[in-house]
Amino acid sequence: MAYSKSLCLALLFTVFAIGTHALNISHDGRAITINGERRILLSGSIHYPRSTPQMWPDLIRKSKEGGLDAIETYVFWNAHEPARRQYDFTGNLDLIRFLKTIQEEGLYTVLRIGPYVCAEWNYGGLPIWLHNMPGCEIRTANDVYMNEMKNFTTLIVDMVKKENLFASQGGNIILAQIENEYGNVMSVYGDAGKAYIDWCANMAESFNIGVPWLMCQQSDAPQPMINTCNGWYCDSFTPNNPNSPKMWTENWTGWFKNWGSRDPHRTAEDVAFAVARFFQSGGTFQNYYMYHGGTNFGRTAGGPYITTSYDYDAPLDEFGNLSQPKWGHLKQLHQVLKSIEKTLTHGDVTTTDFGNSVTVTVYATNETSSCFMGNANTTTDTTITFQGTQYTIPAWSVSILPDCKTEVYNTAKVTTQTSVMVKKPNKAEDEPISLNWVWRPEIIDDMALLGKGHAVANTILDQKDAANDDSDYLCVNLKTDDPIWSNNMTLRINGSGHILHAYVNGEYVASQWATYGIFNYVFEHNVKLKPGKNLISILSATVGYQNYGPQYDVKRSGILDPVELIGIKGDETVIKDLSSHKWSYKVGLHGFENKLFSLDSTLASKWESEQLPTNRMMTWYKTTFKAPLGTDPVVVDLLGLGKGMAWVNGQSLGRYWPSYKADEDGCSAEPCDYRGTYDDKKCVSNCGQPTQRWYHVPRSFLQDGVNTLTLFEEFGGNPSLVNFQTIKVGTICGNLYENNTLELSCEGSPISAIKFASFGNPQGICGAFEKGTCESSKDALSIIQNECVDKEKCSITVSENTFGSTNCEGDISKRLAVEAVC
Repeated sequence: MAYSKSLCLALLFTVFAIGTHALNISHDGRAITINGERRILLSGSIHYPRSTPQMWPDLIRKSKEGGLDAIETYVFWNAHEPARRQYDFTGNLDLIRFLKTIQEEGLYTVLRIGPYVCAEWNYGGLPIWLHNMPGCEIRTANDVYMNEMKNFTTLIVDMVKKENLFASQGGNIILAQIENEYGNVMSVYGDAGKAYIDWCANMAESFNIGVPWLMCQQSDAPQPMINTCNGWYCDSFTPNNPNSPKMWTENWTGWFKNWGSRDPHRTAEDVAFAVARFFQSGGTFQNYYMYHGGTNFGRTAGGPYITTSYDYDAPLDEFGNLSQPKWGHLKQLHQVLKSIEKTLTHGDVTTTDFGNSVTVTVYATNETSSCFMGNANTTTDTTITFQGTQYTIPAWSVSILPDCKTEVYNTAKVTTQTSVMVKKPNKAEDEPISLNWVWRPEIIDDMALLGKGHAVANTILDQKDAANDDSDYLCVNLKTDDPIWSNNMTLRINGSGHILHAYVNGEYVASQWATYGIFNYVFEHNVKLKPGKNLISILSATVGYQNYGPQYDVKRSGILDPVELIGIKGDETVIKDLSSHKWSYKVGLHGFENKLFSLDSTLASKWESEQLPTNRMMTWYKTTFKAPLGTDPVVVDLLGLGKGMAWVNGQSLGRYWPSYKADEDGCSAEPCDYRGTYDDKKCVSNCGQPTQRWYHVPRSFLQDGVNTLTLFEEFGGNPSLVNFQTIKVGTICGNLYENNTLELSCEGSPISAIKFASFGNPQGICGAFEKGTCESSKDALSIIQNECVDKEKCSITVSENTFGSTNCEGDISKRLAVEAVC
């Protein structure tokens, strides 16, 4: 579907205005107004730390091509201020470069300073050092916290002002946000919570940035803050001030993944339905969370137990590829909405209820009128008569009629291609045969045999207190001369939901961990003690600190007290609480301290090449490889490994855990039914398979010639299957009703073959099409082959004029189904 003239003019205006003159941004109950022009705004979330600067221009360009006006991003306090008053805005943390890249591509920015972000990000984006400041309580009326929050927020505002990036200065930032989803947890904080949110509003206003401030999920947002909605559906949302526009800061395009979960999917039809319903009911600003999810590099994933992939089933996938049909189906919706923008922002509104969840909303001006026909019934298609004409509206869909006469778009009728991504072997070398591994053990003698540590305490410390955020790993040691020694001893440890490994006198006892959402468990195993002194060592490994919930900062991480020894002597059971004994603490592990993952490590030569061990806990592996040829995104397959961390050329790919299998149940071979309210359990795949097997290796991490992959294997695994591959479009399919245009594209490579084509009533889904009971007189396969093979993209009108008449009888709706190979 081509852009209308009015949309083209709107986009040209946007590009011309940004970076040229100060923009006058205001709002009323109908819309955001930019230089006197009421606008509906379409936005998408892209988080700069979850991608690389080299990816940013392409991601933003594809967002613009998809019909977005703006990019929305959080600002990540803990990434930018990892230690108090020590700042980092380099590499993929270069916020200003990201904002300028958005500006250069001609899009607006929505800057969600927060600085609490949630975002399934470690500790919700707040720095752990806040937790360790005396007297600090986060996200409440606490002077220590508010002083630090004001300092960081002021830093960001001043940086942005210095670069003239607010719209009032001629920049592209048209909206800013303070705090984030506080209304979800505010009641726990009582009066102090209300005082805090008032303080946030006053602080924000004091910056005089010249653009409106948002507070999402804040039903009592102080004026002039604009409260906004987050969720899968926000059509019924009403702002708390009639003079505030109806805004949706997070339309969840899918859902995040945690270790042990299946892959969640949200259909293109349902996302489009939610968006169309929102604008039918008076919406003015809508943002996709996420439009590109990206990757949780390093130790940034929160949770705990959030995966390294943050794909989110977004319109642009983790690697930056178009996720079709979602990207294309939404692009068409954006084009239609933009074509009626003036009517939506100026027209009088009337809604007629036809019963059975069917409504028609008319936006009318003196010049024209536009209509939305919505059917929220979850099972039944409906035919209505409106202004003398019959219209059929599929269940759980919205039809848009720009002139209130002709349906131009329906959310349930997908006319864009489906792309099936495939992985291709690394043609630069023959893997995995060519990967020659060296190894070295993680030295745990100081921990498990000597009990040495960096600090001591007569208590069990919260891991946030002891380790700050310097490492996943904290070793806790106790030398004890135990008078209850017997031949029948048990060690009992309370865990917080993270992972622990227990050793007694240097001998490994056992490991244990919980599943996502479980915040405590009891480790209880038999141990062999000796008379006299014994050394108990517990290695606690966090998997991202908690990022959400009321007072989540006070929920303990790591090992919890009590830690107990249980001895049985005859009929007597003796329990000894060791919690108040003298414990020593060591942060990190030997290999991390010596940066074995770095190309500049002083221990780079001290690796073993003989007798490569497998299924051995606490082991480092290293190999070299050549970068895959071409420009397609690169992934590394870590199947066969247990759990650990991976680096390429010293750059962290994040945590890996392919041994953690997804839930066995809940998947279906049947296509997902888009009808009905979505949640993250509705449409899932990957049951019983590794939660995450493939890990993103950005091209910018790679270099010409030799590259180095380093693994720290915590659980024990076999690196022999590790290999590098590329991801690209493999198969593309179209399945369209007649009187539409089929557009096929292999996104940069030619269409090599047509596997299937039929015009009539073909059956099945992409990858399993079959001819139906009726067929066109001309050979559809030959027509598509002539039109598309050896071309990167092609376009075909789906009609009997193209394919000839059919022998379809009765009320069969004729369709074209095509499967092509890239």
